[in-house]
Amino acid sequence: MADKVESFVRSKIFTYEKDPRCEDHGPTDDLVQEMRALAREAGVLTPHIKDDSSHFSHLDTALILRKSGLSPLGPLAVNTFAPDEGNMYLLGKCASPEQKKRFLDQLVEGTSRSAFFMTEPADENGAGSDPSMMLTTAKPDGNHWVINGRKTFITGAKGAKVGIIMAKSDDGATMFLVDLPDPAIKIERVLDTIDSSMPGSHSVVNIDNLRVPADQMLGESGEGFKYAQVRLAPARLTHCMRWLGCCDRAQEIASDYACKRQAFGKPLVDHEGVGFMLAENQIDLKQAEMMIDWCASVLDTGDLGTTESSMAKVAVSEALFRIADNCVQVMGGTGLSKDTVVEQVFREVRAFRVYDGPTEVHKWSLAKKIKKAHKIANEG
Repeated sequence: MADKVESFVRSKIFTYEKDPRCEDHGPTDDLVQEMRALAREAGVLTPHIKDDSSHFSHLDTALILRKSGLSPLGPLAVNTFAPDEGNMYLLGKCASPEQKKRFLDQLVEGTSRSAFFMTEPADENGAGSDPSMMLTTAKPDGNHWVINGRKTFITGAKGAKVGIIMAKSDDGATMFLVDLPDPAIKIERVLDTIDSSMPGSHSVVNIDNLRVPADQMLGESGEGFKYAQVRLAPARLTHCMRWLGCCDRAQEIASDYACKRQAFGKPLVDHEGVGFMLAENQIDLKQAEMMIDWCASVLDTGDLGTTESSMAKVAVSEALFRIADNCVQVMGGTGLSKDTVVEQVFREVRAFRVYDGPTEVHKWSLAKKIKKAHKIANEG
């Protein structure tokens, strides 16, 4: 399957990278559906989910998603992109049969997009890296719940058909499934961000007296953080998989440039300052691959992999940024231009160091666990 995905992305999707429908706020939905029609025809749509609705192992998924990431448009085309991939995984694990039929099937079929509404505005001191600061409320009203609050950096909210909203009930964090668009959910503005690969980009959203039927609650009231943990580690890791594919591509382009470009009487690659950067990239690519595979193998045991995914996310996101930065540097002015996809890969990977938890938050969390382990080991 990974071979089929790679062949499809290289032969069909690379050519779309200069399509005018790739806007600052992400590719348009008509472009996404056009590419998905090709993926469906090629038998590579939603390739990480088998015909019987079961998932490939996390280790196998790592290879498939890495190949889909050879273009920033690849995950969109084959339906392995965020947030849909993580939302599909969550619904597959936690939704009721009725909810799966209504909300999950359309995502697996690639006919709709979804959005995950959790992060809240920093100027209101809402939930961000610390989801316990949730301000959005959910109040019961007969056989409905009424949700009020504001959300921000909601990826793909503009144009999404399925929403997963995190709000705080009297029992604690709770998740709800909603059809989009809804007049009670208003997009205040679409943010201008450094990245540009996500359809709909990232929005600030106001939720004003949204009424949700009780049977659209995902699981139980107050269990939202528990369900978030089901999604969290795999979604962190699949980000690593896709962006590793993008950096494979950037390394290909930079290496080709350095081997062909002449300067000071010889190819750029023969200048140690250039050749060493590409060599360092090869090392980082292999280390990133090994971290991803190690974490995936932990997840495949059924372990939540919270610690392992934090370690992998830090190591991989930092390595990929070094790789993308080196590729830009090797290519000089060409690397700064939009003549190749390297410039976009650099921007996307820079954003990845913040998304799904900034590096520093993961390090802080790991340090807390080190302290706790030390205390337990030394008690008595």
